[in-house]
Amino acid sequence: MNITPVTRATLPPLESYLEKIREIFSCRYLTNNGKNVRELEQSLTEFLEVPQLALCTNGTLALQLAIRMLGLNGKPVITTPFSYVATVSALLWEGCEPIFADIDPRTLCISPEAVEACLAERPDAAGVLPVHVYGNACDVTALEDICRRHGVALLYDAAHAFGCRMQGRGLLAWGDAAAGSFHATKLFHTVEGGCVACHTEEAGKRLALLRAFGHIGDDFITLGINAKMSEVHAAMGLCMLPLLPELIRRRTELCAAYDSLLDMPRTGLAKPVLAAGLEWNYAYYPVIFPDHDVMMRCLAALGKEQIHPRRYFYPSLNTLPYVRHVPCPVSEDIVQRIACLPLWPDMGMDTLERVAAILTATLGRA
Repeated sequence: MNITPVTRATLPPLESYLEKIREIFSCRYLTNNGKNVRELEQSLTEFLEVPQLALCTNGTLALQLAIRMLGLNGKPVITTPFSYVATVSALLWEGCEPIFADIDPRTLCISPEAVEACLAERPDAAGVLPVHVYGNACDVTALEDICRRHGVALLYDAAHAFGCRMQGRGLLAWGDAAAGSFHATKLFHTVEGGCVACHTEEAGKRLALLRAFGHIGDDFITLGINAKMSEVHAAMGLCMLPLLPELIRRRTELCAAYDSLLDMPRTGLAKPVLAAGLEWNYAYYPVIFPDHDVMMRCLAALGKEQIHPRRYFYPSLNTLPYVRHVPCPVSEDIVQRIACLPLWPDMGMDTLERVAAILTATLGRA
């Protein structure tokens, strides 16, 4: 029986990638801000509509670089409990204290009201780290207003937001900075990789230093780390970027087919509500089940057929054993009954129909 995973990495035509690799073999320049990295940085700066952009090794290091660039390392930072563990890991690695603010039950992004309440309780907080969950935009206007009034930095984890636009702007252009992930399973990928988007030339130069050991030649300027992207990884990104319009178009079709076949809310399922003014990238298909038991029955039924959705996200990060627990009831409820269904651009409609049929049949017996 064929296995149906939650996603499959998309790859460009092999010959287009091999052409880039042959160039690399010819010149033997593998890293240290080479031709492919510079070209990809320029292309992504334009595509994502951001003033400055620095490529780096992965999305977690992108967050860590952004935290340091904004001077948040070692300080309390408000963040969401509903994200992948890398969000809080980046804070902890940078010596920050995560302060968890609960999520909006409709969008599943951080609640501006909860952020405001956290700032009232913790005036020592230096910044806010929200996540554009599944590419759904946070309430960017409200969060910007709150952070400006309180004089704190606003850094977005935009790992899911590649290709999304909000109110006519690229979603990574919001906030003081935004970190992206180009992991192999993402809509756009470089196998492994990430980026930091920011707004000033000065910030861009600081990022370039931070990702390359903090020195230029024999001039040692600041503490840095090795977070440089290689030429081989940038080559993959250059081959993937032209494919994005077609990948998003295909994902749009598949999501529409899921919508039709799952017949929400008759089946008791729901989806996060997309922010008004968002141009979405259709990177994921999350479904919210009526309760935990129903979800587990559905996942078991799919598992018997070798279909493997993912409980994305689980657990609620405020319940991790190595952070201070504070109640976040909305997040703690949602993680018990949400999963992402299989979705990738060249997934066959027969696979999608099979997933939907098993779900609807199981829900009919729930």
